[in-house]
Amino acid sequence: AASSRCFHTASPAMSSIGTGYDLYTTSYSPDGRVFQVEYAAKAVESSGTAVGVRCKDGVVLGFEKLVISKMLVEGSSRRIFTIDEHVGVAVCGLLADGRQLVNRARDEAASYKEFYGCPIPGKVMAERLAGFVHAYTMYWSVRPFGAAVLIAGKDADGPFMWMVEPSGLTYNYFGCAIGKGKQAAKVEIEKLKLGEMTCKDVLKEVARIIYSVHDDVKDKDFELELSWVCEESGWVHKMVPKDLLKAAEASAKAALEEDMEDD
Repeated sequence: AASSRCFHTASPAMSSIGTGYDLYTTSYSPDGRVFQVEYAAKAVESSGTAVGVRCKDGVVLGFEKLVISKMLVEGSSRRIFTIDEHVGVAVCGLLADGRQLVNRARDEAASYKEFYGCPIPGKVMAERLAGFVHAYTMYWSVRPFGAAVLIAGKDADGPFMWMVEPSGLTYNYFGCAIGKGKQAAKVEIEKLKLGEMTCKDVLKEVARIIYSVHDDVKDKDFELELSWVCEESGWVHKMVPKDLLKAAEASAKAALEEDMEDD
């Protein structure tokens, strides 16, 4: 008797959109993709833009925090956090997920200091956090973090800037952008002569970049967040003083108006 077995093969169209292969992080599509991780990356890409820049005397973080309501108290729902005295992070993507990464990073920093008696180096922090994020892409009982982080600070080797993706990959950068405006922001960052610029110079440039990538038509109003680790801050991660923040915003708005007039 002829066998009545029926064999099913997934069509290329099905595997390219994740049909049947996006239920768990433990499932690969036929072309080797893990769709749950890609969806987590999409959550990051739909968030406000985060910019991190390393210059000759420190590092600066900036974030385009979209204001969800006019009634929101200024300074709430922050996207930039302090991890240790010398380290800060900017969280892009789902804020609730990002807070879990912030708490994990704080635990790693405290554990390292207790065990080794010195502050955690940037590379160690980035690799430990990346390992934690990667673990959440390996088991069916959990989901990937819908957040990416920029890690900025100073260690024995000088200022550093690392980025950790939802996939668990981590990279060391001179300048980096994540979020919905990352492509345009990266183009602008690449134009800067970072080796010749101070943090005070970079503050204005980061503000200008964030204002330039913000879409006034599609996006809501936003609040600019800026922090730094430099000689001016005593090599401690701090939010930029209000007077410097206001000056950077004014400079960014003037540059934006000038560009519009030129167009």
